Amino acid sequence: MSQQSFADLGVSSAVCRALEEGGFTAPFAIQTKVIGDVLAGRDVLAKSPTGSGKTLAFMVPLIDRTSAEAPRPAALVLAPTRELATQIVESTYAIAHARALKICAVYGGVGLEKQAREAAKAHIVVATPGRLEDLLARGAFSMKNVRILVLDEADRMLDMGFRPAVDRIVAKCPGDRQTLFFSATLDGDAGVIAARYTHDAVRHEHEPPARRAPAIEHRFIRAERDERLDRLVDEIGAGGDLNLVFVRTKHGADRLVRHLKKRNVHAVAMHGDRSQRQRERALADFEAGRVTTLVATDVAARGIHVDNVAKVINFDPPGAAEDYVHRTGRTGRAGDTGVAVTFVGGEQVDDMRTMARVLKLESQFSEVAGPAPQKTQHRAPRGGGAGPKTGRRPGRSGQGRPGGEAGGGTPARSRRRRRSA
Repeated sequence: MSQQSFADLGVSSAVCRALEEGGFTAPFAIQTKVIGDVLAGRDVLAKSPTGSGKTLAFMVPLIDRTSAEAPRPAALVLAPTRELATQIVESTYAIAHARALKICAVYGGVGLEKQAREAAKAHIVVATPGRLEDLLARGAFSMKNVRILVLDEADRMLDMGFRPAVDRIVAKCPGDRQTLFFSATLDGDAGVIAARYTHDAVRHEHEPPARRAPAIEHRFIRAERDERLDRLVDEIGAGGDLNLVFVRTKHGADRLVRHLKKRNVHAVAMHGDRSQRQRERALADFEAGRVTTLVATDVAARGIHVDNVAKVINFDPPGAAEDYVHRTGRTGRAGDTGVAVTFVGGEQVDDMRTMARVLKLESQFSEVAGPAPQKTQHRAPRGGGAGPKTGRRPGRSGQGRPGGEAGGGTPARSRRRRRSA
């Protein structure tokens, strides 16, 4: 029996074309299970792990069920962190555009006014709970027109203490809405609120088949921004092996390619500002070995499936564990061995240590960063005077840090979130 296509699942031709242009040629297992029920208007409970393709499982049918003429916002996606919210928007922006829909991310750490204006005009709002409540309190828009509500990584939102905020937000949505609930577990508290938020829901569970872990050597290198180019040239070396380099923004990709060419490294960039033909040509040249270094962003690289990538280099550290898994999975494919290298600046050490622990790479990371600092309580010196420095400015949150919704991050990313790919 041949594998189903997105069209077989009932996805519109416009969305199918956008998926194919983005490198998504066939649905993953969780997408095959879920898309038909969502298109049919059913509430859905889905248990699916990170990296299984769950974002497209709910976003593809959500986009198809949302009309460009619908009152706005017509759909709401709640996500636990700013990184996940941004990733959802970046990975589905072109698909929404194919249906003439506006989509935006709402999260803390950036100006309220601009987000309020953009969210009020958007058909689909992807938001973290805290910032969404801020905008609702200001009267930026209301939830009365929301026809589809998605809770993504619901178990994580509970772990992060967002239950009261989520309850208040859900209460503001129409009672006859369609609700999609995605979680790594449907037991315990997650199961309780899943039953409360949904009505006559179809339940789907997806456990990926066990497979042999790829033989990847993971290395972390302490390197500040002004050191990374030299380090990168050293890692690429003079051989003919294929190297895939990840950066955070499309502008960073172009800039890095220019610097590499000055060092006699033949490199090409792949990102959302390149046309489909340019992206296909870059990938073809890379796969054939005519270009040995491909510099890409996360979203642009999701269609990359090249079996002989010798090394993945995170020039910019990933924003979340899921991004790290996706990036490094581009090497060590088809039974080959591979190397994954991540450059880590001083201000990123704490966040990367947390990510390494989640990914069970503590031993590899500790070789570079040292053991985690012991938590100690400090007392202010008697007679006044400053207490010990904390090493992090109050209110600032690093990339990929759990609970980073209210923190800072890199303003450039928020300004460019729509087109950064």
